[in-house]
Amino acid sequence: MADVSLFISKVTAKEAVVGVIGLGYVGLPLALSFAEKSFKVIGFDISERTVNTIMSGHSLIKHIPAERVAKAVNSGTFKATSDFSLAKEADALIICVPTPLTHQREPDVSYIVGSAESIAPHIHKDQLIVLESTTYPGTTREVVVPILEKKSGLKLDRDFWAAFSPEREDPNNGQFCTTTIPKVVGGVTASSLKVAKALYDEIIIRTVPVSSAEAAESAKLLENIFRCINIAMVNELKVLFQRMNIDIWEVIAAASTKPFGFMPFYPGPGLGGHCIPIDPFYLTWKAREFGLSTRFIELAGEINTAMPDYVIARSMDALNDQGKALKGAKVLILGLAYKKNVDDYRESPTFVIWTKLLEKGAKVRYADSFIPEVGKTREYAHFAGEKSESLENIGQYDLVIIATAHDGIDYAELAQKAQLVVDTRGVCPKLDNVYKA
Repeated sequence: MADVSLFISKVTAKEAVVGVIGLGYVGLPLALSFAEKSFKVIGFDISERTVNTIMSGHSLIKHIPAERVAKAVNSGTFKATSDFSLAKEADALIICVPTPLTHQREPDVSYIVGSAESIAPHIHKDQLIVLESTTYPGTTREVVVPILEKKSGLKLDRDFWAAFSPEREDPNNGQFCTTTIPKVVGGVTASSLKVAKALYDEIIIRTVPVSSAEAAESAKLLENIFRCINIAMVNELKVLFQRMNIDIWEVIAAASTKPFGFMPFYPGPGLGGHCIPIDPFYLTWKAREFGLSTRFIELAGEINTAMPDYVIARSMDALNDQGKALKGAKVLILGLAYKKNVDDYRESPTFVIWTKLLEKGAKVRYADSFIPEVGKTREYAHFAGEKSESLENIGQYDLVIIATAHDGIDYAELAQKAQLVVDTRGVCPKLDNVYKA
């Protein structure tokens, strides 16, 4: 049997080497957190650009300071590499790779599979493998473990351990960070849970052990489904209240004064980010295996994905009231990031709105101080290279659509200078030229 006591003694003595696979919004802060607790950390990424940037002491993620990266690299506790054969040097390997959806809105676990296949030839006895990527219940046991066993010749529990611990990153959250957010941990076996919990106990304020990897996988899905459904509810109410000439943001503020039994959620132009627009459909897909349909999730998805069309409709109404057509109109979309004060534009609804505006003949630009230039994306590669506009000449646009409300902008002043504003975030004052959407 794999030696549990030996592994735990190495962890508590900070002699264990931790490998983190995927150095993005989840993997990089996790790797830095281990390094800052005196663990030797090896970060793996398939992108040579990412590896080179990190090893030069810089950060590709705006809310992670370059100084933090440089300190970890220069101290010798953290190195980044694209050489997956170095997985053999690690005592624990943590997989933090993307889990997108296919065009058919089915789980795409190819990054998980690729990571498992890359490390499998190099894993060794008494090694822990943890999956942190959000996925459907059963992925760790049914996908990751068989790949590791087949390609390595090792056996779970006899030689190595496997666990799931969902990431809970909230980029640029000033109140919580990687080490201060409680960590759910579920093992494929009892011994796997024991060693995984021991590892995370060294850097996380509190670990929350659950009975299985499947329970941990399900917990992350529940967290995001809860948000997805409640956001859909306020998005639906936004459309209704607009027709009733009621301000949804005023209603939410009033309801929020109740000290119990209510939690505020806010409407927007659609869902963005790497979690909420995607994760619920991992469970929807898995539910079909058991002959069930997840109607709440599917309905919430329909409502949220319809929001960009609502923004377009409101934009057309606003222009029409001024005797203008959307076709040929100069439109500035304010905010490309999926949420305020971050440089992350994965799954951003701004791309959908931008595309639909172009299809209707509008002349579209974007402005986002956090994203000076659009990089490559899987779905919207044709926007790569587009550059952010200045807000100095806001009055030259026929319409400004506020898609993301970053701090540091005087929205009252912006609304006064703009010809016309469609506000999807409820940040502008009630002016004749401001339309809520």
